[in-house]
Amino acid sequence: MADSGADVLDLGRMDSPVLVYGGPYSNLQATVALFDAADAMGIPPEHRINTGDIVAYCGAPEATSQAVMARGGPVVRGNCEESFGNDAEDCGCGFAEGSACDLLARGWFAHAMAELSAPARHFMAACPGEIRFRIGGLSVSATHGGFSAVNRFIFPSDHAAIADECALTRSDIVLAGHSGVPFAAPSGAQWWLNAGVVGMPANDGDPRGHFLTLTPDADGVMVRFHRLDHDSDAAAAEMRRLGLAEDYARALETGLWPNMDVMPAADRAQAGKPILIDGFHIPRAAAQAA
Repeated sequence: MADSGADVLDLGRMDSPVLVYGGPYSNLQATVALFDAADAMGIPPEHRINTGDIVAYCGAPEATSQAVMARGGPVVRGNCEESFGNDAEDCGCGFAEGSACDLLARGWFAHAMAELSAPARHFMAACPGEIRFRIGGLSVSATHGGFSAVNRFIFPSDHAAIADECALTRSDIVLAGHSGVPFAAPSGAQWWLNAGVVGMPANDGDPRGHFLTLTPDADGVMVRFHRLDHDSDAAAAEMRRLGLAEDYARALETGLWPNMDVMPAADRAQAGKPILIDGFHIPRAAAQAA
């Protein structure tokens, strides 16, 4: 039985695979493709964890929100959920004022603000700031950007930031979102896992999105990253039909971000390079010994 309190939703023990995904980003085609993939894998909605940003760049904020509400499982409240749930003036993404990201965000934010229904906004406002559960004998905490700030960008090269954030929880595994890049990073006996996002590519030259699965076994958890195929051309065409930013429509087709303002130099250098993350096992014994 799930319990909630103090802005934390505790799902209890999960004895079968869990699917983790981030950033639907108003991309209905990707969102539906993800849930169809989850159905094919036999993972029910209550075992699907969203690390936030249901609504952002793409053209179908309301339809995407409705799909998540119906099939998407528990959602961590990200900066976009905070903004739309509280009728804020901007997305709260953490972009520097006047940067390319900031200027582009104004267009999709206004479109989403005009389209989102009251039920969708209420759903976002009610999302917890953290989701916890146990799987394979390991404790897990899901956040959006970080525990210190909902919109903190953390990329693979940010080892100090990962260590700082991991120190703010006793959980063995941290599931995070916001940065849009899938990666796994150990921090002492803890693990920082970012599933990436489904609604936009990961700046690797591949239009597909990403998600991950956690599968429990007798000794811990198996972590696997997955690519998500979807009709990215249709999603881009819908953005153009609505007059949304061409930069992000093109990103859906090329797999490359229109800018890298928020990324550290080491991560910018990886633009256009394939992301290859092998499945790996996190043993329960390591966590117990820590």
